[in-house]
Amino acid sequence: MHYISTRGGISPISFKDAVMMGLATDGGLLLPEVLPEVDPGTLNRWQSYSFQQLASEIYRLFITDIPVDQLDKLISRSYASFSHPEITPLVKKGDIFIMELFHGPTLAFKDVALQFLGNVFAYILQETGSKMNIIGATSGDTGSAAIYGVRGKERINIFILHPYKRVSPIQELQMTTVIDPNVFNLAIKGTFDDGQAIVKAIFNDIPFKNKYHLGAVNSINWARILAQVVYYVYAWFKVTAETGVDSIDFSVPTGNFGDIFAGYIARNILPPGAIRKLILATNENNLLTRFVTRGDYSISKVVATSSPSMDIQVASNFERYLYYLYDCDAVRTRKDFERFSQTGKLRFDDNLLRTIQQDFASKSVTEAETLDTIRTFYQENDYLLDPHTAVGVNAAQACTSADVPVVCLATAHPAKFGAAVTKAIGRPPELPPELHGLADKKSRCEVLDPDVRTVQNYIARHALL
Repeated sequence: MHYISTRGGISPISFKDAVMMGLATDGGLLLPEVLPEVDPGTLNRWQSYSFQQLASEIYRLFITDIPVDQLDKLISRSYASFSHPEITPLVKKGDIFIMELFHGPTLAFKDVALQFLGNVFAYILQETGSKMNIIGATSGDTGSAAIYGVRGKERINIFILHPYKRVSPIQELQMTTVIDPNVFNLAIKGTFDDGQAIVKAIFNDIPFKNKYHLGAVNSINWARILAQVVYYVYAWFKVTAETGVDSIDFSVPTGNFGDIFAGYIARNILPPGAIRKLILATNENNLLTRFVTRGDYSISKVVATSSPSMDIQVASNFERYLYYLYDCDAVRTRKDFERFSQTGKLRFDDNLLRTIQQDFASKSVTEAETLDTIRTFYQENDYLLDPHTAVGVNAAQACTSADVPVVCLATAHPAKFGAAVTKAIGRPPELPPELHGLADKKSRCEVLDPDVRTVQNYIARHALL
């Protein structure tokens, strides 16, 4: 399996090279040359597999340059830190299946991918004798998950940008209280989009990227998308076995389009109709909902909400879907994103909109609806949702059919967003052991202006060479 850019400007590369490249050198995003097909016999064999066994099988379809025994060791090491034996268990609450993706070390879905990616980085660097400086931007959970994925690892330094005072207090503490010498937290005086733009600009400075051996942990890194594909397939097996139906929906709270794009890949390797619809759930930052419902992909002002990981106006994985929407036309994709960088908007005609709406349904959920969903779901099911998951549940209730089972991705533990939960139900959520005493720990963080050169200078002073 080889990987190409959405913009068509690189020769095909291996999986290991794709992991290390992160953002393609032509400014595009990396994708497999072809999507593999899974035959019915293989699906029958997979249906009784554990999460780790299924991960091994799916990874082998996309990773052909890491020996199987080494790949299995990486998988075992990556999920040993999870507190639930099923890694991403499902629980049925009312009419909805909740897939709990928060049993990793930082209590967020990002752990599923970033524990694996951190170990892949370490494996490749050990094999090649190289060093790496990881740089990434976070709207909340990616940062801590990335940090926990590589903290203390040799040959790696990590620089994480988060929007200053725009993440939840616990999200901030989970990042800044990791004071391993290879971890650097940078609070940017701006929004997540400012941080993401800085990271993309730095990766597009090819001489700087090469000199400082930069690597990516944001969902621009294909390995993260691949790792997330697994839990869609895993959930499909579990739900179809329990319900006896062959077609299900998924509701995905998303701002960056990465998690739902993993669902799109899963939809394309499973049998036709296995995943009927991907429900794209947004908060009041509704760029992606406007895209699905009206064909309008245009930037507006970022609104601060109780689901800060979705307070995003530029979805960094959207380009991957656009490439497939355009029938793998790299030239058209590149031209559209060049235009988008200048105008901040793209429009899609009725023919394309019909295709988009065959893949996705969508709803933008208000703050009032988010809090009401947390409250009513708790009252009816004795189950607490974090605000991001509440956005997904609300959209699921609005967009799915009664005769189609729906799985809602629970992307974070509710205790990470105590203020929103308290506002919804009148009391704070119980803290799991992982979050006890965070506020008493020593922390370290630099506050910087949202300026590319300022961040580059900081990296240059602290990078491994």
